[in-house]
Amino acid sequence: MDYEAVIGLETHVQLKTKSKMWCGCANAFGAPPNTNVCPVCLGLPGVLPVANEEALRLTVLTGLLLNCQIPARAKFDRKNYFYPDMPKNYQITQYDQPSTANGYVDFEFNGGIARVRITRAHLEEDVGKSFHFERNSGVDFNRAGVPLMEIVSEPDITGADMAYEYLNALKDILVYGGVSDCDMEKGMVRCDVNVSVRPAGSKELGAKIEIKNMNSFSGVRRALEYEILRQIEVLKKGGKLIQSTRRWDDDAGITDEMRTKEHAHDYRYFPEPDLMPFEPTEKWLAEVKSRVVELPLARKQRFMRDYGLPASDAQTFVWDVPLGNYFEPIAKKSKNPKAVANWVINNLRAKIAEGGSRREPAPTEKAEASRSRLTSAATMTLGDLKFNPDALLELIGLVDAKTISSSVAQQVFAEMFETGKSPAAIVQEKGLAQVSDMAAIEKFCDEAIAANPGPVADFKAGKLAALNRIKGHVMKLSIGKANPALVGEILERKLK
Repeated sequence: MDYEAVIGLETHVQLKTKSKMWCGCANAFGAPPNTNVCPVCLGLPGVLPVANEEALRLTVLTGLLLNCQIPARAKFDRKNYFYPDMPKNYQITQYDQPSTANGYVDFEFNGGIARVRITRAHLEEDVGKSFHFERNSGVDFNRAGVPLMEIVSEPDITGADMAYEYLNALKDILVYGGVSDCDMEKGMVRCDVNVSVRPAGSKELGAKIEIKNMNSFSGVRRALEYEILRQIEVLKKGGKLIQSTRRWDDDAGITDEMRTKEHAHDYRYFPEPDLMPFEPTEKWLAEVKSRVVELPLARKQRFMRDYGLPASDAQTFVWDVPLGNYFEPIAKKSKNPKAVANWVINNLRAKIAEGGSRREPAPTEKAEASRSRLTSAATMTLGDLKFNPDALLELIGLVDAKTISSSVAQQVFAEMFETGKSPAAIVQEKGLAQVSDMAAIEKFCDEAIAANPGPVADFKAGKLAALNRIKGHVMKLSIGKANPALVGEILERKLK
């Protein structure tokens, strides 16, 4: 019997606010333990929470980015449970009336576009962090009360790779929208995995196994690869799966059972008595809607459609937002956007990477790139460029008009990068204009043929590639100025 996996993810994301959810304590990573705390986030008697409005905005903004409905009324509830890292012994969250509901995420997968539906994205507060030592444990409450958004997916995910791509797409959207920095190393994103298996084609769900507190997307993928096979093996051997909670042991590469639960835990939810329901006005919603940005997938598709770029170039401009923003105004003026992309990606980005340590980029410049693995680590930025963006159009025009060759264009670009001079001025000052004079090129060709008897013989014997060696000699004699097309035509005529 064949089996299939059914997977839903609960992704917890810390929001990009300056202060905590219910108080004025700093939302800042890395402070000494228990220094960003006050009576409110420590849950001391007699205190009252005050909602962080920016956290409310970011939650609704997330809903808009994830194609969710924004209800006219949302409220906060108390979720009661005891954990040592929850100072109040209850969590303020949203239960039956969340801030957003019924959305979806589209992303690239297996050569097409996959869609995972979003049940809800609701707002709550984070808990503290426990530390375990040899003979005792401690709790740092700096994180307690930090605005935390939980994004719950429908069970639309069918495998480990799909879960991995969904999480990356979700992260890209949140970073693009300025909702969160999603720094995994700082614990800003964590994930609970719900997975079951069932006979292929069956509509009935199997026993749900929850894997708690995953802190990396690659860990989610590895845990699912293991857990799906484990569940299938149990069923194939005639065993029975019971609803339970497991943890992922990354070193051993296995999941371990933590506890079984035949029924959902009763958290005794009830409306938070100290907070009024939230009913956003049209004016407030309009302000949030003004912060909606173009999503990564839409940006990639638009760059491919409007500028004729291959997927790889468009993806580069998705991952490096400032570079894409620099490219687009130039491309709109150009008859050859692909040539603009080549110069921006292959030449400009490389030069910036070599640009040295002029200054540290501003935090916004660092955060704008969705996937930092392809953005330049250099401290020079596009704002430091000495030449006007239209200079690239001028340079491409000189090449298209055959005023200069492609190799000479590289020299001109290097000069304009260093000095800020226009390409035309550099060509004129250095005498780099391409030679198209037939007599001059004929002379260079005669000299090259005389100096390369071996390649000449090879070409005449049918080895056509040998012509490139002779052509290279001509270009050397002309200091790269000879028109390559004319050189090729003259050499072939003379050798034949």
